Amino acid sequence: MREIMEGKIELLGKTNMVDFAMDIHKALYETEDVPEALVERRKEVVQHMKSLQQEAETIVQFLSDPATVGKLRPDKLQNIQMLQEDHQIGPTQIDALYHFAKFQFECGNYSAASEFLTYYRTLSTDVVKNFSALWGKLCSEILMQNWDVALEDLTRLREIIDSQGKVPPLVQLQQRTWLLHWAMFIFFNHENGRNLLIDMCFHEKYLNAIQTQAPHILRYLAVAVVISKR
Repeated sequence: MREIMEGKIELLGKTNMVDFAMDIHKALYETEDVPEALVERRKEVVQHMKSLQQEAETIVQFLSDPATVGKLRPDKLQNIQMLQEDHQIGPTQIDALYHFAKFQFECGNYSAASEFLTYYRTLSTDVVKNFSALWGKLCSEILMQNWDVALEDLTRLREIIDSQGKVPPLVQLQQRTWLLHWAMFIFFNHENGRNLLIDMCFHEKYLNAIQTQAPHILRYLAVAVVISKR
């Protein structure tokens, strides 16, 4: 147990989840004192957080007001025009929201990360960052154990990956492999997960990904087949 906690501290010390690392250190060594390296690391994280928060302040304030958020429409171009004309919010502020959301995720604040990434995808026309934001939202929902929402994000990601026309086959194969690994968390926690796992893994493209990139997933597929009531 002690070795596990020490490992957690070492791992977390390299991330932005410094407060979590400090809490584990205090519990492990039964002291309120923490290493100077963690203290300095926390100062760096807080400073970076304040900088990103300042850059995204305008758009975060907009999103914090239900009245202004209610003005958003499904049409992204219409939203962008409205933001620029009525609130002086442009591409720079929208991009700042992406980086602020990403940092929130790295700090372990998954709820805020999910919320900001959702709004970012509503406002941004950047295809690459939109794709990345959806990955971040999927991970956030999984880490918060919101299985129904995570399943929706998984389905949306799968549709995007499978419909990519100009992406090299090797990249597409890697994306499917990543998606399979994240999907395991959902499939073994969602009430209909085992059936969904079978459907996904027996699809030709994903079965190919398992056979070439991740044969270890076959053991999970075998379990799902055995215990499935279908």
